[in-house]
Amino acid sequence: MQPDLSRNGPSVTARRGLASALWRMAQLRWREPAARRALSSAALERLEGRIAASERRHTGQIRVVVETSLPWSYVRRHAPVRERALTLFGKYRVWDTEHNNGVLIYLLMPERAIEIVADRGLARHIGATEWKAVVAGMAARFQAGAFEDGLADAVDAVSLQLAQWFPRAEGTDVPNELPDRPVVR
Repeated sequence: MQPDLSRNGPSVTARRGLASALWRMAQLRWREPAARRALSSAALERLEGRIAASERRHTGQIRVVVETSLPWSYVRRHAPVRERALTLFGKYRVWDTEHNNGVLIYLLMPERAIEIVADRGLARHIGATEWKAVVAGMAARFQAGAFEDGLADAVDAVSLQLAQWFPRAEGTDVPNELPDRPVVR
């Protein structure tokens, strides 16, 4: 959105957009400490173990990213959470797996916004309806304050899909292409 810089300053629409963005940023910053406490280091270790165990059953890669806030550039533009998830999908190289079957589970903790981004190999087999069901299950857990359980359920659901479409053959050695530890930013 380009502000209207007439003689009277920015337009009312531009001022409202900026005020809305500043309000959202303030809310994100205010909620950030609680968001950081929602997943303890022990919870992150358990999730890391769950991802590692999952990846022994299939050739896919699962990456969990939890953000406790958003960069100003996203807030200012009122960018959708999906855009941020796609950016992190690229940044953490989830798209760059051998079989094109990486999956990013993204959570913007203060807003409890959830996105699942699947690479093209898996996206050919799984429709939006299945991912919406996973997201709904996570949301229900998050409303109850069970963030670790919600993420664990999502890892399990993604793992089932990967095991169905990309099973690991018995006795094959498939390298772990991405770190298993969830990222908290």
